[in-house]
Amino acid sequence: MGLLNKLTTKGSTLTSYDGVTPPTNTGATKSSKLHAFSNLPGYSLSGAFTGEVTSAYTSYNDGVPNALPQPSNLDLNGKDQPKYLDNPPK
Repeated sequence: MGLLNKLTTKGSTLTSYDGVTPPTNTGATKSSKLHAFSNLPGYSLSGAFTGEVTSAYTSYNDGVPNALPQPSNLDLNGKDQPKYLDNPPK
C-alpha cells in the first residue's frame, strides 16, 4: 500500500487534507491586499483592507491560531531614510 493510498483511505493525524492538494490561500495570490492593492499600499504598510486581509489570514488552516500581526511602522513610503551626516550632534 503506497503513501497516497494510505492517506486517502485511512487519513492522517498530521493534516486535514489526507492526500488531496489543499486550496490556495487568498493571501498567496495576486488578489491579496496584504502588501498592496493596485497602486495603493496594503494592510502590512498602512493598515488598509483590514477586514479582507483578516478573513484570508485566519482562513489559513495550518493547525495553529493565526492572529493577524499589526501593520509595519517602519515603512518609509518610498522616502529616503534620514542620514546621520545630515543631522550630526552639536
